[in-house]
Amino acid sequence: MLAIRDLCKTYANGVHALDHVSLDIPRGMFGLLGPNGAGKSSLMRTLATLQEADSGSATLEGADGTPIDVLRDKDAVRRQLGYLPQDFGVYPKVSAEDLLEHFAVLKGLTARAQRREVVDGLLKQVNLWDARKRKLGGFSGGMRQRFGIAQALLGNPRLVIVDEPTAGLDPEERNRFLNLLADIGEQVAVILSTHIVEDVTDLCPTMAIMNRGRVLLTGRPADAIAELREQVWRKQVSKEALPGYEASHTVLSTRLVGGQPVIHVFSGQRPEEGFERIDPDLEDVYFRQLRLQRQAA
Repeated sequence: MLAIRDLCKTYANGVHALDHVSLDIPRGMFGLLGPNGAGKSSLMRTLATLQEADSGSATLEGADGTPIDVLRDKDAVRRQLGYLPQDFGVYPKVSAEDLLEHFAVLKGLTARAQRREVVDGLLKQVNLWDARKRKLGGFSGGMRQRFGIAQALLGNPRLVIVDEPTAGLDPEERNRFLNLLADIGEQVAVILSTHIVEDVTDLCPTMAIMNRGRVLLTGRPADAIAELREQVWRKQVSKEALPGYEASHTVLSTRLVGGQPVIHVFSGQRPEEGFERIDPDLEDVYFRQLRLQRQAA
């Protein structure tokens, strides 16, 4: 549905934000996973026609099957696109209903009866109908994000881009928002750009891992996890011993449990006594890819 080929972007300060990025994004939820500074937002802004690429191509399948050149036919892209940026601002003294009506007019819904039907339907879809008269300044973070999705869905887009949408949300709001995205993803292509591994594991049939402007891995999360099967080991170690383990083993990740480090190690066999083999998850895949990139640099 969306084909990206050799997309490159270098900023004036010399940062290679996109380094020959190539991806095929089908209909459904597509997870774009990477740390801060990986190039995810640069890719999202480029696809959303908010910045120019230096080279490469991106082609979106239009509603009638005709391919749209994302980099050159920006007006056509915007008619097919819904976008929720990382920092989505609202007018705090305006109600959700009034602001969504305003966005609908900007989207070309000028007939009042049709616009009212669309706005009411979207407010119900994102579970904000009961709060439609409330001023947006009184909304919680999750409610603002759901309003952001409502405006992104105006005009029946074929591609929806959401950039770090769950950052700062509490667990209940996060789950509500992700369930909403999953419902939307049954109809259109949704690119979920995030650094939260669980968001991709739970929602996305296909994904890519990015870092330093490059695509490190693409495919199905389950397949990537299967590649590490029987090769991830866990052990709790002392803080004093941790540097030695990091020097002598392929440590994927470290986290404190009860005040003591617990390490995940990648190895084809038991590293030493005290290690237990565990089922890998997408976080292990993620850290493995970042480590391989560092080693190759």
